Amino acid sequence: MSFWAILYLLWVAWLGNWWWALGLIVIFDHHITRKVKWLFWKKDYKPGEKHNVWLDWLDAIIFATVVVTFINIFFFQAFKIPSSSMESSLYTGDHLFVSKLAYGPKVPQTPLTVPFTHNVIFGKESYSTLIQNDYRRLKGRGHVKRGDYVVFNFPNGDTVLSRYPAEDYYAWVRNAGREYTIANGGPIKVRPMDKEDHYVKRCVAVAGDSLEVRDGLVWINGEQQEVYPGVQLTYKVVTNGQKINSRTVEKLGLNTAELYYDNDLPGYPAMPLTEKMLEEVKGYAAVTSIEPNLDVFPPDYPDSYLSIFPFTEDSRWTRDNFGPLWIPSKGATVTLGADNLPLYERIISSYEGHDLKVDQEGRIFIDGKETSSYTFGQDYYFMMGDNRHNSLDSRYWGFVPEDHVVGKPSIIWLSTDATRKFPNNIRWRRFFKIV
Repeated sequence: MSFWAILYLLWVAWLGNWWWALGLIVIFDHHITRKVKWLFWKKDYKPGEKHNVWLDWLDAIIFATVVVTFINIFFFQAFKIPSSSMESSLYTGDHLFVSKLAYGPKVPQTPLTVPFTHNVIFGKESYSTLIQNDYRRLKGRGHVKRGDYVVFNFPNGDTVLSRYPAEDYYAWVRNAGREYTIANGGPIKVRPMDKEDHYVKRCVAVAGDSLEVRDGLVWINGEQQEVYPGVQLTYKVVTNGQKINSRTVEKLGLNTAELYYDNDLPGYPAMPLTEKMLEEVKGYAAVTSIEPNLDVFPPDYPDSYLSIFPFTEDSRWTRDNFGPLWIPSKGATVTLGADNLPLYERIISSYEGHDLKVDQEGRIFIDGKETSSYTFGQDYYFMMGDNRHNSLDSRYWGFVPEDHVVGKPSIIWLSTDATRKFPNNIRWRRFFKIV
């Protein structure tokens, strides 16, 4: 009993809520006094009595549900890479364990949830908002750093289109108007923050940084950031009229689902390549020229100033030439005006819950009081996918609040390729790969 009591007290101290210490009564009774049958569903068998298989299975299921749920909340959670936005670092079909301890687990804000689900089951919401807790994060091993892979709740996922749940509702509204968006994609669903869809990207800038993207390369505080091995851009690869051998393409590690050969070019209009791949492709006999697909203002289709944060034509930003942009930090104060309000209005109104209004004269009111400045209540981050030309990231929807951070990918335990059949669909080399 002493072991379990000490372990439980350590958990209570970590949780920071000493009311949970009353659970020691349960531990004491379960091990010593045995006045209450806490495992009421579990049958106590007499010597030689035949076991009830259904009750035994029920006991095993309940035990597994409690243990796995506890582990998911406080330690690790399974996650699957749904798209190619992180290739060639994390692949579509990678199954990960995400460490909650890396940055500290969040206490569940929406605790009434069907076990082993995030936000949907059988096409319906898998949670109830009857109980809603305030955001609180327990102590972890560290903080988000530049270069980290980070799993987070999608900031624009607070409003979801029922017919197109994977689409960005706010992008639809900007491009087509709210009435058209709801008529064609609705009705809309509003989700609590911890039930927003999970995304994984690389953190390229932390709170207090000044970020700029120049010709596809990230600069932080005036210095070029390291180009990580998995970071890739797309290139226009012109050939002598011949396709590159399919086995060569596979060996190179390219995602064939994203590769298109244009006979009129002739060549590949958008071949995604890392720096290492680029040097290799330059040596192919069929290749006559290579040039990067870099966006300058005005952005190429389908991008436009309505797609690129902060969605103002005056910024003249594109996916490849973006910023400079300062990343908000907790306690910092900025002067507000018509020129920079688009950068911070969603922070003020949605992420930090204030009532923001601008009158016809351009005066700014926060919670009913006229103001010309704002002090941030939490830290923010800027996330980008390593597949820089095929990633909907902070360039398209802005900052990631600290309270949206879920954890850090730690290990790939399974990786499958949906374009192939078993057993060729299994990427054996990625089994138990440390991230």
